[in-house]
Amino acid sequence: MRILLAVPLLMLGACQVSKDDNSTTVSFNQDVAENAAADAGNFAENVGGMIANDVDRTAEKVQNEVGDVDVDVNVSRNDGNDATTNGQ
Repeated sequence: MRILLAVPLLMLGACQVSKDDNSTTVSFNQDVAENAAADAGNFAENVGGMIANDVDRTAEKVQNEVGDVDVDVNVSRNDGNDATTNGQ
């Protein structure tokens, strides 16, 4: 999404200014603008792919590190006859 903020700046690169003795001409080269926008889109797509791959690799590392954990829980009920409950 942030790449969309850079597109107007890239479009400025498509502006060509020429100055003669008493006149200045500004023209817009559409081919340059289209190429810049395509390059920006490709860059964003590549970065997104790299981030997705990195997330996948990190998730695999975490899964391999944590693995499976076995937990044994022994639950017993107090019958009320020992010293800790005072017969209550």
